[in-house]
Amino acid sequence: MVKPRVAPRAAGARFQDRYSRLDRLVHRLAFSTIRIQKSLADLEDRLHARSIAATTIRRPVFIAGLPRAGTTLLLEILGASKLFATHTCRNMPFVLTPLLWHAVTRRFHAPDAAFDRAHGDGMTIGYDSPEAFEEIVWRAFWPHKRRADRIAPWTAADRDPGEEFEPFLRNHLAKLIALRAARPPAPDRVRYLSKNNANLCRIPTLVRLFPDAAVLVPFRNPFDHAASMLRQHLRFLRLHAAEPFTRRYMEDVGHCEFGANLRPIDFGRWLTPPIAPRARTADFWLRYWLAAYRHVLNDGVDNVVLVSFDALCADPQAAMRRVAAAIRLGDATGLGAAVRFRAPTRYPAAALRLEDRSLLETSRMLHQQMLERCVVTRGDSRTASKTEISS
Repeated sequence: MVKPRVAPRAAGARFQDRYSRLDRLVHRLAFSTIRIQKSLADLEDRLHARSIAATTIRRPVFIAGLPRAGTTLLLEILGASKLFATHTCRNMPFVLTPLLWHAVTRRFHAPDAAFDRAHGDGMTIGYDSPEAFEEIVWRAFWPHKRRADRIAPWTAADRDPGEEFEPFLRNHLAKLIALRAARPPAPDRVRYLSKNNANLCRIPTLVRLFPDAAVLVPFRNPFDHAASMLRQHLRFLRLHAAEPFTRRYMEDVGHCEFGANLRPIDFGRWLTPPIAPRARTADFWLRYWLAAYRHVLNDGVDNVVLVSFDALCADPQAAMRRVAAAIRLGDATGLGAAVRFRAPTRYPAAALRLEDRSLLETSRMLHQQMLERCVVTRGDSRTASKTEISS
């Protein structure tokens, strides 16, 4: 990101006000010329061939879950350990060329500053915070997967178009690791870390590309989770109507989870039109929860690590130690930020005002199956009990 003309404010600032006219111009230029970015990335490959070849991608960690499951907080806590390379706001907007963009902009970097993220949930981010930009790479090579109103999941039949994507992705991860490894700890300890919720629909593809990867899949009690997603969707509908640049920014970086940009992932072809009015109901989001996590369980991939967000909030330090062990982090002493987890908002089943009451029992049963396969279950404060369902 170029140095902003408008300084970030800790609270109360509109998302789009963090970007000056110059920032917005550079953003539009970058995302209207993705093909040029891909060509520049090829040049970057040649200029940094020795560094890329010397970089080992070992045991990458991919965080993937439905939004509002604690994915961002997991990203920030693991990223704070300094053992991972991640995307940050510094990579924007030329995300596909991290080394070249760093060389061009490092003299103009604004000091890091915390500011509220657009979700209005009390979480703050900064220019050096880990960010969720990996989807930009997938979008650049698989545009046909993004339909007008949905995202189509990857299948075993999908293959690299033009045999360009897989080497590009590997080189991209190596570049981020090389960029991070320029600082302590030792380069051979740095691993790649990303948060990309859309990776839920391509877990087998990720594991095929990176067999030693760990895929962290957080989830919440289905009633709380569905209600939280509905609340955010309604919030972003208002935000996108009021702030056009915010809508464009999120569309460009592949964040189509809420609001006017909504493109749900069509797990098992669960989506039926019209989507826009249905998305204003709790039934829609609970069906989404069911389709997504049923898909994860049916994939049956050993590399998947299910993580209960409720358990993380109930006993953060103990839970993060188990997460660290599951992803073979080794030393979990750098995860002290786990105290940032706080009890999520609770929504009783009756508050959802579901039209289809059969969703209650179905979601309760699936949630119980996930808890049984979960790496973090001790201290899980509740499952969807029959008492709640009858309420």
